[in-house]
Amino acid sequence: MSRALVCILIISLALTAILPAQEVLRGQVWVELEPMPGQFINDPNPPDLQTLRRRALEEASLFFSDMVYGWSFHYDIGERVRDIDEELELKPLGTIPWGDPGLFATDAEMRDQRFYVWADFRPNEIQQRRLRTWKTGTTRSVQAIGHGPLGGSVEVSAWVTIKQAALEDAARSAIRTILRGSERNRPKAVEGFISLAEFPLFWMDAGQWTASGRFRVNVTEVIPFAAY
Repeated sequence: MSRALVCILIISLALTAILPAQEVLRGQVWVELEPMPGQFINDPNPPDLQTLRRRALEEASLFFSDMVYGWSFHYDIGERVRDIDEELELKPLGTIPWGDPGLFATDAEMRDQRFYVWADFRPNEIQQRRLRTWKTGTTRSVQAIGHGPLGGSVEVSAWVTIKQAALEDAARSAIRTILRGSERNRPKAVEGFISLAEFPLFWMDAGQWTASGRFRVNVTEVIPFAAY
């Protein structure tokens, strides 16, 4: 090997050592092999592997979107005495489509009538900066649980919206938990930003989906009752 090639090899190894490794997000999702209420009623039983893989990656892309981009929120906390309804408005700040080139299915297995998939997402430079903003400033981390209907009338391409309802209820619970620890007086409403810190867990309980997730919450405005 020539001295020139040796020098190039040494420089390449040195650059590899000092360059930061690309951040990779990772999480596991599962898809039922048997039809469930509100899901895949017209499917062949069982669905083919390609269909299972697509459904798994659709769900994974949703959670990666919630981790990278998150939502902005306006939350009317509600109070029965004043006849004010509780209402949470979540606005997605970005999406990662299931066919994104940074999204990969890495490992898969059939177990307990479910198709389990480990998915990786390699964020680009802009997405990595967004991820870093969720870990700075006044953002706080909190674990929360939410509930949603087991089924519903949705199109197959949007089937993950069934689980999304339980996840959004968990987001509501996360915001309430943050407020209980920071606000002495009950505000009328709050605004801010919220994202997933990791993939949530789902299970069925008493005819409902239950979602447990860790969220990052940044409350940017607290609106007291005195403002009305």
